[in-house]
Amino acid sequence: MKNNVKTTCMLIALVMMSGAVQMFGQAAVPFITISPDSRANGMGEVGTGLADNIYATHWNVGGLGFQVPATTKSNDKKVALAYAKWLPQFNADLFYAHAAYSQYVPSLEGTVNANFMLMNLGEFKRTDFSGKVLNTFRSFEYAFGVGYGTLIADDIGAGFQLKYIESNLGAPVNVQGTGTGDGIGRSVAFDLGMLWRPETFDLFGLDLGDKLGIGFNLANIGPKVTYINVSDPLPTTLRIGTGITVLEDEFNKLTFAFDMAKLLVRRDSIVNDPIPKSFITAWERGGIETSFGVEYWYEQVVALRGGYFSEPASIGNRRFFTVGTGIRYDVFNLDFSFVIPVEENHPLGNTMRFSLIGNIL
Repeated sequence: MKNNVKTTCMLIALVMMSGAVQMFGQAAVPFITISPDSRANGMGEVGTGLADNIYATHWNVGGLGFQVPATTKSNDKKVALAYAKWLPQFNADLFYAHAAYSQYVPSLEGTVNANFMLMNLGEFKRTDFSGKVLNTFRSFEYAFGVGYGTLIADDIGAGFQLKYIESNLGAPVNVQGTGTGDGIGRSVAFDLGMLWRPETFDLFGLDLGDKLGIGFNLANIGPKVTYINVSDPLPTTLRIGTGITVLEDEFNKLTFAFDMAKLLVRRDSIVNDPIPKSFITAWERGGIETSFGVEYWYEQVVALRGGYFSEPASIGNRRFFTVGTGIRYDVFNLDFSFVIPVEENHPLGNTMRFSLIGNIL
């Protein structure tokens, strides 16, 4: 028995919707590029030069190195949850969820982070060529990661992360043996990141000590994902970013951030370059994402955020503004963000994200 072509087309469409559109046809499992952090999303998708919370494993794993408790009695255990109903414009059963745990380990002189992300792609009917329904199945993708970061100098944090990735786009084999098992791909990957946050730094008479962060992160380096007889590369991405606090006093804190990202994949109908060759050939096509954001805190209790994300037409032409807010109460941080596309009726329109960070007592 074979799946109906219509069902296959629906699956392809969902893959396109599950992540960045420009990556479809170039890279598999684009869901692992979705930012789980509503704070960063509210700032226009920035975070490489900040990376100062539990979500650092997505933006810059080197930021884990700076997450050291102030004293031996300080709270060093954190949990995080994030959720977004994905592409609400389509009114489909799609959602993205993320969970993480982070803890500083004195014996390792660094912070360990474990995280899990899930993209639910909904339920499908498996049919034969006559249109007869054979069974139903759910499509989903998930990844599990473990990261570690430490200080390699007083002002430099470095880290790495290992990931297991699984993409279930077809009908799995069940106990009745009616599934095909097609459309299931697996891979492993690793990330590398560094963050420079100088304690003392003077630039043209301006004191930027403990106010500036510059980072880079190379994410999703690993073997290709194979579906049946087709192999697609992972969305290996290079990110470079900076963050700077321009105002900080007893009541106010104002931070600006800027990121650039490049998908290091070269794949089309003719070429499917492996890594590390694609690290070079991917630049032949150009296409760099840029994002800018701002965050304002009042009394470290309430935050207001805004940002703008843009990419060239050659890699998807996504352009949108973002707004967000945050509330800090006791041991909890609750963040919310909202996407405002430049185009009308854009699939990302009305996308709301929520994330929560809590300190474990």
